[in-house]
Amino acid sequence: MNAVPRLKPHAGPVLLSYGFRPFFLLGAIYTGLAVLAWLPIFHGELQLRTAFGAIDWHVHEMLYGYLPAVVTGFLLTAIPNWTGRLPIQGNPLLVLVVLWLAGRVAVTLSAEIGWLAAALIDTGFLALLIAAVTREILAGKNWGNLKVVGMVSLLLIGNIAFHLESHFNGSAEYGIRIGIAAIVLLISVIGGRIVPSFTRNWLARENPGRLPAPMGRFDIVVIAVSAIALALWVAQLEARVSAAALAIAGLLQVVRLARWAGDRTVRDRLVLILHIGYAFVPIGFLLASAGALGFVAVSAGIHAWTVGAAGTMTLAVMTRASLGHTGNALVASAMTQIIYAAVVVAALARIGASLFPVWSEPLLELTVLAWCLAFFGFALSFGPLLLGKRRAGMAHSS
Repeated sequence: MNAVPRLKPHAGPVLLSYGFRPFFLLGAIYTGLAVLAWLPIFHGELQLRTAFGAIDWHVHEMLYGYLPAVVTGFLLTAIPNWTGRLPIQGNPLLVLVVLWLAGRVAVTLSAEIGWLAAALIDTGFLALLIAAVTREILAGKNWGNLKVVGMVSLLLIGNIAFHLESHFNGSAEYGIRIGIAAIVLLISVIGGRIVPSFTRNWLARENPGRLPAPMGRFDIVVIAVSAIALALWVAQLEARVSAAALAIAGLLQVVRLARWAGDRTVRDRLVLILHIGYAFVPIGFLLASAGALGFVAVSAGIHAWTVGAAGTMTLAVMTRASLGHTGNALVASAMTQIIYAAVVVAALARIGASLFPVWSEPLLELTVLAWCLAFFGFALSFGPLLLGKRRAGMAHSS
């Protein structure tokens, strides 16, 4: 997302002038509220009228509620730069926002409206997003980015599976793993584009010297091996085979990250946080490998990917894009750095709760506190930017 394309005249609310504005803001608020409610729900102190079990509701709303909102905000902002087309805004954008919100209400009240109605409303959002993204990419003849459509489609498949499994089997094991695999692949592909790109631009400008390795065959091999390992993990095939594949993918991801010169970006927190967030991808693979062999709890790897990689990378992208696309300088304020620290603490605490069960209760409470600080902090500090008009000057977004 390096350049802000020309916008169509938009006389409506500023919030609907660009996709990142409503989806970043509402997504941050929603994930904070959902996590804040999680412990009371888990302990039976708060009841929801959902057809899902308590844990499945929590997982679903993080995986298929919050994350698709941020993915949507990113894609609707990045695709105009990829294709040269004008962005989706106004009423078409409002339809997407309303459908996403309807999905959150439908899932939470699915015991009242019926599981099938909730499933149709909820999965309808991703289906409409895929249609919109596909149309834009095809119209712009930007064939290379159709792979992103494939990964979002995998997310839709996982969501459909989640609803079906939850209703017919009482739990949604495959739906959960498919969704996590889709998110990890999205981070691997999109992160592999933006992390070295933003790093290279900053280093060339501020700290000349060793630069990130450009995208090449090695990166393609890493993504392919990661996809195979995730497919084995989703299918839950022979443990030793899955563990070996996950370990190999994890080690390759470590090498890939090391090639991006993140150690030279300490002075720019907006760039550094991208490297820290991506580091949870290989950590997740390695913990998932250990989990497949029974050395650690399976949830350790899952939370490294979800709370660590997804949570940190989404906040890193949300803060950077919100600054750059509202005409503000790409500088991490003190509050932004607190947000970054909080989400990393949340990730480490949640992984720790899986690795050290004896300390799980205080670590879970710390996770909730830090996660809410990070995302409510984003909503409070970046909300005025997302709700306000873009500044006349254009900030560098690289």
